[in-house]
Amino acid sequence: MGKRQGARDLGIFIGRLKPGRWNAITDVAGVEVGHASLVRGAGKLQPGLGPVRTGVTAIKPHSENLFLSKVKAAVHVINGFGKSIGLMQIEELGVLETPILLTNTLNVGLVADALIEYMLQYEDKITSVNPVVCECNDSYLNDIYGRHVRKEHVRAALNTTSGPVEEGSVGAGVGMSAFGFKGGIGTSSRILPDGFTVGLLTLVNCGKRGELVINGVPLEEEPGVVESETEMAGSSIIIIVATDAPLSSRQLKRLARRATHGLARTGATSAHGSGDIVISFSTANQVPHYSKELTRTETKLNEAGISPFFQAAAEATEEAILNALFKAETVIGRDDHTREAIPLDFIKERSVRCK
Repeated sequence: MGKRQGARDLGIFIGRLKPGRWNAITDVAGVEVGHASLVRGAGKLQPGLGPVRTGVTAIKPHSENLFLSKVKAAVHVINGFGKSIGLMQIEELGVLETPILLTNTLNVGLVADALIEYMLQYEDKITSVNPVVCECNDSYLNDIYGRHVRKEHVRAALNTTSGPVEEGSVGAGVGMSAFGFKGGIGTSSRILPDGFTVGLLTLVNCGKRGELVINGVPLEEEPGVVESETEMAGSSIIIIVATDAPLSSRQLKRLARRATHGLARTGATSAHGSGDIVISFSTANQVPHYSKELTRTETKLNEAGISPFFQAAAEATEEAILNALFKAETVIGRDDHTREAIPLDFIKERSVRCK
């Protein structure tokens, strides 16, 4: 199998702003990403035993103790058919105090427990911590009943790195589907004219084949390929937006809402059973957990300068979703259910025609 390519490698350039060095969420200085992928077994589903096609992905705003140095954050729920943990406290306090973990629907509790244990090792005075875990449903390909993501896998994912981010059928994206094809992890970034960066990572598990739009043009169906009743299985998306600009939690919520524009440009409609959630955070203005000061002085982005950030979030969301599709490889899962990778030769030919 040839190497899978992202949108830009295929001649598809989304928007007008330029990407960062890695075209990834890690272009925001300090942000790190890690994956643990679980692939074993084949054939008929044996609930609790396999086949296993799942995993976990970790996003860290910085590499220090997040509980002690929290970051400003916000949540926007596009459609609330989701089983996430930790969103309520972000909404109330406007800060994030643990890494963000992504996994499958029935593994949320176990992953959150492992994340709590991970945080406790760094701070013995913690009596309350808000683990943040989001999910999409990978049951079409995975033995989701087995809840196979365990403590050691979470630990492996939390061994994060900066730089390039692996995309496609990896980490939490191993068993995901998107627009009737194989889905998974995608990422992208944009550099603003003033030098700030917006980076984005998404777990894509939504949409039907007939809905897919690539850079403004509806997907042309391949001969003999039709939609199936399984295409909406799962039907969710998690979007993580990061920036190094000094945005308040209120401004970060405004930024998170703009990811909806990028999602819509791909043709997704946030169906009834879709858990579509955006978490945004800023690495600037970190908030100390222990402080005796009654007041804090911070620099905040002038509201008049926020529109380019909205553009960046929309563009990066659209490109990250396409990258998740284009980088994902074909996966055969439980009961020989198959999600084919979107054909890149077809996409290359199509992108030439659309120039």
